[in-house]
Amino acid sequence: MQIYLPIAEVSVNAFLLLGLGGLVGVLSGMFGVGGGFLMTPLLFFIGIPPAVAVATEANQIVASSFSGVLAHLRRKTVDLKMGMVLLAGGLVGAAIGVRIFKALKEIGQVELLVTLCYVVFLGVVGGLMFIESLRALRRSRNPMAKLPPRKHHSWVHGLPFKMRFRQSQLYISAIPPLVIGASVGVLAAIMGVGGGFIMVPAMIYILGMPTKVVVGTSLFQIIFVTGFTTLMHATQNFTVDAVLAVLLLIGGVIGAQIGAQLGVRLRAEQLRILLAIMVLGVCAKLLFDLVLEPSELFSIGEAGH
Repeated sequence: MQIYLPIAEVSVNAFLLLGLGGLVGVLSGMFGVGGGFLMTPLLFFIGIPPAVAVATEANQIVASSFSGVLAHLRRKTVDLKMGMVLLAGGLVGAAIGVRIFKALKEIGQVELLVTLCYVVFLGVVGGLMFIESLRALRRSRNPMAKLPPRKHHSWVHGLPFKMRFRQSQLYISAIPPLVIGASVGVLAAIMGVGGGFIMVPAMIYILGMPTKVVVGTSLFQIIFVTGFTTLMHATQNFTVDAVLAVLLLIGGVIGAQIGAQLGVRLRAEQLRILLAIMVLGVCAKLLFDLVLEPSELFSIGEAGH
């Protein structure tokens, strides 16, 4: 069933959009990521303009993340205090990111920048997560490898402005969470992602948070940052397609509940390596499309006035 998207100005199969939204929702519930790192490129592939895909996907992430975080709140695996610190940085980063996005849209460089950002970030993060996940799997299979335990003290613990996060059993500086939150906010605005693929490994390996509270806390922060990003894009760039957002939203809410249940059945090491493989797969596809010569070539010349 074809449906016309007024802002994107294209016709797309409604069931395809529902299915994509459901897939992203499953990822959100399982891994604590908004799923935009996968959804935004998929929207590019089915013909949605990059500016509309980025802005509208931020809106869909709100719904799938909200559905996922409810499941984690019931299990008490959300560190609300840490989430608020991450959120403070995220809102500042999102405001900066929207301004950068607007400037690039005006000069016609949004699509290239978004694609390059995806290739670089997904390649680096996916590679690091894959290596760390393999090490974690080896340690879990070899009892002797579990000693010594994961290092809990690093340069992060020597920074000032320390706060106690009881749910995460941490006493660390508020500076690293603020910086991580701000970085994710910029990514949410420019790339149309929740930033979970950056935040989740950063919370585990930089902040030293227990894996069991990382997913829920990441989703909590993602809800508000992406909601704010959507509002900014709608009022400043006018690139949020409500019809597209509703279809993705319906699939996302259902998928997130399924994903949260699947996440409980898998070990943390298995979840991380699955996410790393998905991130690297999306990176490879984007890189291939970036270097592949298009079927239709256009030349750009100066327009007459």
